[in-house]
Amino acid sequence: MPHQTTPTTTRPPIVALCGSTRHWDALAEANLYETAAGRIVLAPGRNMKQPHPLWEDPDRADQLKQQLDELHRRKIDLADEVLIVNPGGYIGDSTRSEIDYARSLGKPLRYTHPVHAEEDNRG
Repeated sequence: MPHQTTPTTTRPPIVALCGSTRHWDALAEANLYETAAGRIVLAPGRNMKQPHPLWEDPDRADQLKQQLDELHRRKIDLADEVLIVNPGGYIGDSTRSEIDYARSLGKPLRYTHPVHAEEDNRG
């Protein structure tokens, strides 16, 4: 008779990282700390502010950005919570849009840096 195993542990929490890729190093650092804390991390997969052949052509870059922004929303869909990586409190338009989206889904939000009350109370 084959030996069957039954998982005895629950799935670790899934956290989606959101934040400006201008702070790529801060996103990588947050990824490291969240992973070390035992969380499954879903993070932006690219930094389009750095040169790369995939986005050399401006038309292709616009198309790819839209595609990857949509993919990141699907990561937020999968997440149990969202961590906003916002060094110095910085939240740009794309990140603000992701925050609004996460709130519309009722996802808990955490921030790496304090935010002003009016920013945190949006939506």
